[in-house]
Amino acid sequence: MTRQAKCCCGACVLGIEGEPVMNALCHCSSCKKRTGSAFGWSVYFADAQVTRNDGAVRIYAKHGDHPFQRSFCASCGTTLFWKSDDFMPEFTGVAGGCFADDPLPAPNHSASENSQCAWLSLPADWSTSP
Repeated sequence: MTRQAKCCCGACVLGIEGEPVMNALCHCSSCKKRTGSAFGWSVYFADAQVTRNDGAVRIYAKHGDHPFQRSFCASCGTTLFWKSDDFMPEFTGVAGGCFADDPLPAPNHSASENSQCAWLSLPADWSTSP
C-alpha cells in the first residue's frame, strides 16, 4: 500500500509505503496546540517507509525535555511530519489528517490519556497510555 500525506495547499507531499506501526490520538498539550483541536492524530511509520519528501518545509524545533523537530509547509503552514529525539527516534510521525485523499485505518490507541478533554469519549477497546 502506498499513501501520500499532503499539506493544505498541496505543495508538500510525503510518500509512505506500507502500514503504520502506531496510529494514535494524542491528548498532550503540545499536540493540542499543534492542531488547534482537542487532540492530535499521530501516525508513525519506520523511517524506511518514507519514500518521498517533496516541497519546501520549515522546521520548528523544541529543545530541552522531549525534543522534537516538526516540519510544516513553508507556503500554507500545515504541520506534515515530525521526528522526536526520545520517542520512537527511528520512526517518522505524520499528521493523520494529511492523508485525507488516501485514508488510513481508524486509530486504535489513545496517548496522554491524563490530559484528555473530559467531554471526549473514545472506543473502550482502544489501548491507552497515561
